[in-house]
Amino acid sequence: MLFSMTGYGSAVGREEGITVSVELKAVNNRYFKLSLRMSDGYGSLETRIEPLIRTWIERGTINAVVRIRQEKKDSDYKISVPILQSYFEQLVKLGSTLGHVGELPLPHLDRLVTLPGVVETDADRSGEENEKIWNIIEKTLREALDALQSMRQTEGHSMVKDLEANIVTLYKLVENVEQLAPRVAPLYRQKLLERIEKVVSEQGMTLNDTDLLREVALYADRCDISEETVRFRSHLSQFTEAINSKERCGRKLDFLTQELFRETNTMGSKANDAGITKNVVEMKTVIERIREMVQNVE
Repeated sequence: MLFSMTGYGSAVGREEGITVSVELKAVNNRYFKLSLRMSDGYGSLETRIEPLIRTWIERGTINAVVRIRQEKKDSDYKISVPILQSYFEQLVKLGSTLGHVGELPLPHLDRLVTLPGVVETDADRSGEENEKIWNIIEKTLREALDALQSMRQTEGHSMVKDLEANIVTLYKLVENVEQLAPRVAPLYRQKLLERIEKVVSEQGMTLNDTDLLREVALYADRCDISEETVRFRSHLSQFTEAINSKERCGRKLDFLTQELFRETNTMGSKANDAGITKNVVEMKTVIERIREMVQNVE
């Protein structure tokens, strides 16, 4: 099954005065990477989010934003008297140190309560409350992941069609190479014979047929690309099977694309034929298009 690594998904959940919204954006990455932003006060729940996302997504950078809003009641708040008193004493001491005691007004409590740590909520400290919130987060996150995967799968279907078209092109090109390959050795023999005859006639020497045949045989062995074309076809077959299987295949397609490049390079270097070289150049162009698409496959 082919999944694109790019996509977007979102969901909103509301229960018992708690609203959770989740936004997910996915982009390319060879490995899994999660960038998470979450509402303050729920840090203990962050560690549960990544394992859940990993059960859905194997590769790609995921940018996740989880917002939590609760309808507050008066009983939810508690003022930390020790922290408030500490702020107050520090401000009074600072005024005394600066020599302005009597000139500066005492700090108002309504300003002090806005300082960090003065007002706490029971929800931040209650494991039971956090568990209830996590249940809502999990349900909403799964809905967002489902939407993300749906978009990624739709894009994946489109990519399968493009990949299959490129594979068909590669089959045609490697067939051209296979048809041209048998002529390489005879052409080399003809050119070699012409050169030798020219040298022989100019130098008054005699031609040894055995040496000529040995040289042609060695060249034919060096330029034989039958093994490369067989492996190339095998890689194409495996590639087609992978993109039509039900398993996620991004890493396998990465590997097969590299192997296709490898075999193509070897064909071009061994064949030493203008017609084969032309087809090899076209093959590399097609494989490069495949490589760019495969980089966006999970």
